[in-house]
Amino acid sequence: MADSLHHQHCCQSENQAATINHQHHDVHAEHEHGVSSHWALLTALCVLALMLVLEYGFSVTPNIYLSLAIYLCAYLLAGYDVLKLAVKKALHLDFFNEFVLMSVATIGAFAIGSFSEGVAVMVFYSLGEWFQESAVSDAKRSIKNLLDSRPDTVTLVKDGKQVQVHAAEVAINSIISVKTGEKIALDGVLQTDKASFDTAALTGESVPRSKRKGDEVLAGMISTSGAVEIKTTALFKDSKLSQILNLVQEANSRKSKTQLFISKFAKIYTPIVFALALALLVLPYLFINDYVFKDWLYRALVFLVISCPCALVVSIPLGYFGGIGLASKHGILFKGANFIDAITEVDTVMMDKTGTLTEGVFEVQEIKPIGLSEEELLGYAAGLEQYSSHPIAKAILQKNTANLEGVKVEQLEEIAGHGLKAMVNGKEVLVGNFKLLDKYKVAFEDHFVEQSGSIVAVAVDGIFIGQLLISDAIKPQSVKTIKALQKLNIPTTMLTGDRQATAKHIASELGIATFYADLLPQDKIEQVELAKKTGKKVAFMGDGLNDAPVITLANVGLAMGGLGSDAAIETADIVIQNDNPYQIVNAITIGKITKSVVWQNIALAAGVKILVLALGAGGVATLWEAVIADVGVALLAILNAVRIQKKKIE
Repeated sequence: MADSLHHQHCCQSENQAATINHQHHDVHAEHEHGVSSHWALLTALCVLALMLVLEYGFSVTPNIYLSLAIYLCAYLLAGYDVLKLAVKKALHLDFFNEFVLMSVATIGAFAIGSFSEGVAVMVFYSLGEWFQESAVSDAKRSIKNLLDSRPDTVTLVKDGKQVQVHAAEVAINSIISVKTGEKIALDGVLQTDKASFDTAALTGESVPRSKRKGDEVLAGMISTSGAVEIKTTALFKDSKLSQILNLVQEANSRKSKTQLFISKFAKIYTPIVFALALALLVLPYLFINDYVFKDWLYRALVFLVISCPCALVVSIPLGYFGGIGLASKHGILFKGANFIDAITEVDTVMMDKTGTLTEGVFEVQEIKPIGLSEEELLGYAAGLEQYSSHPIAKAILQKNTANLEGVKVEQLEEIAGHGLKAMVNGKEVLVGNFKLLDKYKVAFEDHFVEQSGSIVAVAVDGIFIGQLLISDAIKPQSVKTIKALQKLNIPTTMLTGDRQATAKHIASELGIATFYADLLPQDKIEQVELAKKTGKKVAFMGDGLNDAPVITLANVGLAMGGLGSDAAIETADIVIQNDNPYQIVNAITIGKITKSVVWQNIALAAGVKILVLALGAGGVATLWEAVIADVGVALLAILNAVRIQKKKIE
């Protein structure tokens, strides 16, 4: 039993956080092969309880030899694996670890006749390890259940037949079929006219998302509206979900400053504890006349038991693991515990506009015709734009309701940087920016040019007939995000490559006081560098390929993981899976919750241990108090860490 517990505990200590036990791979392997079941520990606990009831409840005490035999059996049941590990580590000249510490303390207790206390120390220590193992397993399971939703097999459509194959064998541009309630295994493009998908595994949102033919769908989504066909765009190992799983796994190896400090502290702490225990046993002999070896040995044993750093070694990494788990449940991926600490120190937030604060999708916001109807103006524009693949053209075509089948477009000409020119039903039509109208000497009033957003001007036979105002819609959560950051006293700056008028309009709508427009990628880098030079801790959130350099430069880089580019996601410290800007506020909240719980555990463990160490050295505390304090503090710290995952955030 204990071997299993210690294996789990040691792996957590070494791979995720601070540890005083430098585990060797051969020891790990032996852990896994020498696993005992929990029945041995529970039997030892029952024997201990029965003996204590007989002794203190009925005043029945077996003779010393029978007591020794019974307690020794219970001791070996509870501590066999601990003793075995202590011996193996000692053979590797590793004496300063908790296994040796517990073995010395409990064997010493038997040596001075404190059988029940020796068994109690080992039983409760092993129980504590059991609870630690369970807590860590639950934390791991919650993340695994949330994310590891990749089916191993897929239905491949080939030559009109459906064949079950392993997902890893499917090539790019293959067609796969996904039934209702089935999870998508590979990223791709929807081939069915329309469908609805549960995206909770990727975004943390329970509301289904509607998709149309040609839209991107990702591995981990679940079809909720019938069987669909998908054309794959990535291999199994390259899917967004695979990237997310890799991020979570890598996160555990990146330690926080607190974890690194505890790791260094523990390496020094354990040898000091052994030295102090030895001094507590030996030094009184030089200064006390009525020195009794047994009494001072007992005090030294109490000192060893209470000094075991289990609560710190386990609860701190468990706390950060809980923070990563809580964030994952809400669609936020921290790439390491160090970024949980870093996000709490941020005092300035800089954000990209398109795709971060806005939807990244152009829409026709306003139609201003002159001398004709809105439908007619839109029809002229759509007649030419139907031959363009520009995002603005798509926005116009989506807004248009007129039938374009009878529209005869001839002599279509694209004028780079200006727009389109063509003959439509015998009339010369210009659709583009005002530079296009200037080029063909079409008169218009200056106030039209000064408006925010992207403006598409339309002229027919040399006469300006109106314009379309096209802009990127603001995300519903953006205003809420800016207000929440203001409440946290964290100023927000918007950095965008858009025109000054557009940037000013969006900033005004969002309540952002500081913004910079007409920026190239190097200009964004310059703004972040200037802020950092003044001592600011900067978080930058973006989504595009051109945001990758500035995301890397910021103290904390955040990328939109749903629609964001792979380069931005790879360079970011934190990935927002559902493209919701408010997640930066949630990330800060989770960071503060985690850091608070971790420091609560440090204060609790350190405070109780110092108190009981002093009482033990003074002969006031017994082994019972020592084991209760040690195990009790460890359990409280673990429960405190586990509650992170139960926290409610927006």
